[in-house]
Amino acid sequence: MTPRGARAVLAAAGVLLAAPAAARDLWTQGERSLALRTSLKASLLLSHAPEDPLLFPERDGAASFWRLRLEPEARLGKAVTVVLAYEQRLRVSSQSSPLSGLSALPAETPAPYRVRSLDWRLSESGGYSWRHELDRGYLALHLPNANITVGRQAVGWGRGVLFGAVDLFAPFSPLEADREWRRGVDAVRADLKLAKRVSIDAVAAFGRSTNTSVFAARLRGYAGKVDLELVGGRRARDLFAGVTSSAAVGDAAIHGELAVFRAPEALVAGGLGDGRTAVKAVAGSSYRFSLGSGLLVFLEYHYSGFGVKHAEDILPLLAEPGFQERYLRGDTQILGRHAIAMLASYEVSPELSLTVQWLQSPVDGSGVLTPSATVTFGDKVSLLATAHVPYGRSPRGGTLRSEYGAAARSGFVQIRIYE
Repeated sequence: MTPRGARAVLAAAGVLLAAPAAARDLWTQGERSLALRTSLKASLLLSHAPEDPLLFPERDGAASFWRLRLEPEARLGKAVTVVLAYEQRLRVSSQSSPLSGLSALPAETPAPYRVRSLDWRLSESGGYSWRHELDRGYLALHLPNANITVGRQAVGWGRGVLFGAVDLFAPFSPLEADREWRRGVDAVRADLKLAKRVSIDAVAAFGRSTNTSVFAARLRGYAGKVDLELVGGRRARDLFAGVTSSAAVGDAAIHGELAVFRAPEALVAGGLGDGRTAVKAVAGSSYRFSLGSGLLVFLEYHYSGFGVKHAEDILPLLAEPGFQERYLRGDTQILGRHAIAMLASYEVSPELSLTVQWLQSPVDGSGVLTPSATVTFGDKVSLLATAHVPYGRSPRGGTLRSEYGAAARSGFVQIRIYE
C-alpha cells in the first residue's frame, strides 16, 4: 500500500471511530419530528483458502470492513414520512477471491435496480476501498387503506428464511454474516388493502432502462392459519409468475414458494424445454423445541433453475456475461441448482444468543457449517462472532470439484454500536 493509501485508510478509520454512535430525537413539534439513528460496525475476517495455486495464489487472507450509517427520519405529519440512509464503507483486504459469493462479507458489486448508483469512491487503490453511498431516500404516504412509498427503499418478498423463489430485489447471499440492511432499490411501491383479508402489493423498481427494471405485483390473502400470495410480472427481460404460502400445522409452521421465469433467449446454464424456462422453488418448515428458553429450528430446501448443474462448470459459466449478470443481480442466490439448509437458534440469556447454520449441496455432498454467537452489552453495543467451516472435494488445477469445497475456512468478528 502506498503512503498516500495508508494515510487515506487512517483518515477513514479516524472518521468512523470518532463518529457518534447514538440515536436521538433532534426536533419534535406536534405530529412533526426529526430523529437520527447512527450505526457503526467494525468487522474483521480471517480466511484460509483450499490448496489450489491457480485459484488461490495466497491461501491466507485477512479483511477488515467498516460501515458508518446515518439514518435521519422526518415525520411531516400523521401521514407522511421521509427516510434517508447515508453510509460510508471502508474495506481493507489482503487478497481477492474469484468466488466472492462464498464469503461472509457483502458483495462489492453495484446494487441492482437503480437509475443512478449514488455510490461514490472516496479513495481506492490496491487492497483497500473507501466509498460512500446513499442507500435509502424515500417518501412514504400512510393512508387508511394504502401505503405508498416512492424513492430508494428496501423491498423483500417471499416466505423463505435463507432462500427465496420470488425475492426479486437484491436478496442476501446465504453465507453473508450480516443481513441487517438489504440494499435499497429505486422504486415506487403501493400496498393497497382491498378487503379485510385481501391486499395487493405493486412494485416498479427502475434500472437505467425497462430491460433492467422490475414491474411486479402480488395479491395476498389469508384465512385462519393459512396465507396465500399470487405473484407475477416482469423482471428485467424475464416474464414470471409464482405462488407462495405459509401455514401453521399444530406447533410447527410450513412455508413454500414456487416461481416460473420465461427468458427471451436460451439460458446460459440451461433451462427447461427450449432452454428459456427456469423454475425456482423453496420448501421449508420451523419448530420451536421446548428446550430451556426454546430451541427454534428452521429447515429449508431450495431449487434454482438458474444455477449450474455441475460444480466443474461454475467458473467457466461465471466468465459468461449472461450468467454473471444474473448471479450478481440476485436471480440465483446459489451457484448450483440444489441446496438444503438448517438454521437453529437458542437464547442462552438476554445477553447471549447462539446460532448454527448448515448449508449443503445434495448433489455433491459439499457444504458449510456456520456456528455463531451474539453477545449484547447493554442497549447500544453487541458483538457477533461467526466461523465458516466448509467441507467437500476441494478444487484442483483451477477446476471446482464441488460447490462448497472452494469456500475458505474463516472466522468473522463484528462489533456493532447503534441505538
